Amino acid sequence: MHTQDTFMGKAQGLGLYMLTQFASSDIADRLKIRKPIEGLLYQGSKTGFQIATQAARIFTPAKSSGKATRLPSQKRNNLFDLTLTDEQQMTRDSLSRFAKEVIRPAAHAADEAHGISAEVQTQASELGLMYYAVPESLGGAATEDSLVTQMLALEDLGHGDFSLAAAIYAPVSVANVLTRYGTDAQQQQYLPAFIDETKPAIAALACNEPSVVFDPYKLQTTARAEGDSYVLNGEKSLVLLAADSELFIISAQLDGQPALFIVESGLTGLTLSEEPAMGLKAAKTARLHLKNVRTPKVNLLTEANYREFLDLGALASCAVAVGTAQAVLDYVAVYANEREAFGEPISHRQSVAFMIADMAIEVDAMRLLTWSACSLAEAGKPFHREAHLARILCSEKAMKIGTDGVQLLGGHGFTKEHPVERWYRDLRSVAITQNAISL
Repeated sequence: MHTQDTFMGKAQGLGLYMLTQFASSDIADRLKIRKPIEGLLYQGSKTGFQIATQAARIFTPAKSSGKATRLPSQKRNNLFDLTLTDEQQMTRDSLSRFAKEVIRPAAHAADEAHGISAEVQTQASELGLMYYAVPESLGGAATEDSLVTQMLALEDLGHGDFSLAAAIYAPVSVANVLTRYGTDAQQQQYLPAFIDETKPAIAALACNEPSVVFDPYKLQTTARAEGDSYVLNGEKSLVLLAADSELFIISAQLDGQPALFIVESGLTGLTLSEEPAMGLKAAKTARLHLKNVRTPKVNLLTEANYREFLDLGALASCAVAVGTAQAVLDYVAVYANEREAFGEPISHRQSVAFMIADMAIEVDAMRLLTWSACSLAEAGKPFHREAHLARILCSEKAMKIGTDGVQLLGGHGFTKEHPVERWYRDLRSVAITQNAISL
């Protein structure tokens, strides 16, 4: 980055930080200028981060300047540091407000409609999440791996709603995979579409399969070399935003080993069918059918580290689960203090108080394991063990927290009057889906 750009970026970040601190104090209310300050914050974050997500295009290669990549973060040492940078805190403040004011109010309608609205999708794109996925050399602004920042973003979005968070993050996940594992030619071909200001790309990962006890290392979807193409056959299930996506990253077995392929929508033999699920309804899940689908050999992600890919996908799901589990805890804690039975709040009953206390312990355990794994990954250190532990814990405790949340609300928890039943359905997906999203 040029010196002038760096100075402007720091100046803008400092300005936004000062505005954020001012807006969060009571001075703004006393002076009756909160609305103008919030307007400045919104415009500042809108212009400070450029983004993407939309579909149907011809992917045109950008001028090559060598393979783009994000360097491991140099900010963290061997110790697990829980201190957020000013930029991360500012991002969290912005996303927390978005989750509260946009995602949470829209979640019920999105669940009923089985899809994210165009308005929410547009507002989400204005957040600038693609800023962290596309490298600076390709028009984005990422200069180093931002796994921790992306994890925090997913946690905050998940606090608004699990399903909408997953839908919003599906295209960012594909950009992450292309940036991390794509060749120079692949990046020049596809990444510019994700930061197209007029029509940013919508894309999705297709890794799950409709098989009993699905093993991501033993895929039923196959690929074979034939001429200058790979021919893919199989089925992929629970693909987010599949009907709207124009680009997929598909996992398939190649020569006895799992591999990742870039597959454009519209290819002969590539079809979709509806697959409404128990949860993730706003993400509009569908099944992808591949019958002799030909993708060019140059679309094999030859540099992909498949185990790392699975681990980063697991951590992305864990991050959303932490946010939604926290939402369940926050909701039932207030409910238990307000709901009265036999002349006193039900929180005065030990059985209720202990259950809520257990939920708080479990949420913190999920968060700490996820943060620890992401911190190691961002620093370029081995993190497979930590990612595996986080996935096991989050898969189990996310379902338990969802179940306990419904139980604490009693009969109300079984109805759609409260969002907990929706969160319960979504949280169960953590143990079932594999790499629907990825850091």
